[in-house]
Amino acid sequence: MRRLAEFIMRGRMQAIVVVALASAVPMMFWLGAAAASLVLLRRGLNNALSVIVWAVLPAVVWAFYDDPRPLLGLLGALAMAHILRVSASWAKVLLASLLLGVVFAWVLGIAFAQPLADLAAELNTIMPKLLSELYEQLTAEQLLQLQSLIVPVLTGLMAAVLQILSVLSVLLARYWQAVLYNPGGFAQEFQTLRLPAVIVFPLVFGMLFAPSLGIQAAVLTPLCSVPLMFAGLAVVHGLVAKYRSGNFWLIGVYIGIVLFTQLVYPFLVVLAIVDSVFDFRGLKSQKDDSDAANGER
Repeated sequence: MRRLAEFIMRGRMQAIVVVALASAVPMMFWLGAAAASLVLLRRGLNNALSVIVWAVLPAVVWAFYDDPRPLLGLLGALAMAHILRVSASWAKVLLASLLLGVVFAWVLGIAFAQPLADLAAELNTIMPKLLSELYEQLTAEQLLQLQSLIVPVLTGLMAAVLQILSVLSVLLARYWQAVLYNPGGFAQEFQTLRLPAVIVFPLVFGMLFAPSLGIQAAVLTPLCSVPLMFAGLAVVHGLVAKYRSGNFWLIGVYIGIVLFTQLVYPFLVVLAIVDSVFDFRGLKSQKDDSDAANGER
């Protein structure tokens, strides 16, 4: 990956080749977003525009053919990369990801309205088997409410996946920037990421109680969990570094995310919530992450 980053930063033409090809290949838009974000983080928005345009063009073509995800992911990653360059605050980046996730959900809900409706209909048919006795105990009103929540939740899940990919693109871009120009800077920056309680508790409220605010508000449930998940991941990295536990635990966590998502993902969310109160890494006595340099020292 270092060689790819070096190639991207070798010159404008090399960067254009990478972002254009990656954006044109299905499901590789995240790599193009990371490459474009690296140029933006290093050279600034104005100097990166000539590269960004070539990343946007293939994404626009995909959007023309009814798949707006590459365009949304690219623009979302670039927006967060710009925020990171200006503020050097991962907390602000994660909050921005939530706002972008809402936009993603709105656009995806329109673009994939029919496939989502078809999937919801299939889920409704198999729901009695999935819930078994619990399904029979539900009243007619509860069943109607449950069925009406399926499409918003599916839309929120689709938007949350795109939200996660956009954040990962920025993380990769920041990692590349540190590898090339500030070795070790990214690790220190990510390990000190912490969401304060004033941010965490509204996220928890949105995650748990959004459906009670309205059917369409149910899309917020998965979206609000994404910043908490990344904050929990930062806690794990910070604790491993603080106690010098080695990479064994990190490897285990990442394998768990892939193989046991339903267990590890909620664990990371809960860890971020608890850390916002108890501050496991003792970051309150250190400088806030907004005081960190812009990926370079």
